[in-house]
Amino acid sequence: MHLSKRLGAEIFGTFWLVLGGCGSAVLAAAFPALGIGFAGVSLAFGLIVLTMAYAIGHISGCHLNPAVSIGPRRRAAFRCVTSCRTSPRRLSARRSAHGSST
Repeated sequence: MHLSKRLGAEIFGTFWLVLGGCGSAVLAAAFPALGIGFAGVSLAFGLIVLTMAYAIGHISGCHLNPAVSIGPRRRAAFRCVTSCRTSPRRLSARRSAHGSST
């Protein structure tokens, strides 16, 4: 899938999370008589993450966090500790060979 399509899905998901989740928090604080309270804000955030997981999860993985979406693209500036091509079996073999317990 094209990077532009994945980034567009992440931008939309982040926008929806901020609009719905923070909007419900603002409504709960500004209008206490509205009645959504802490449980309503929590439920709003949870339902937004759930709907975005179903809506854009197959496109971009549904990170909903720009740091998680953009960070791996900057591998030239920030080197990964392990390569994405390294299997867990090889990684554990390297760790045991070097005597590392973690």
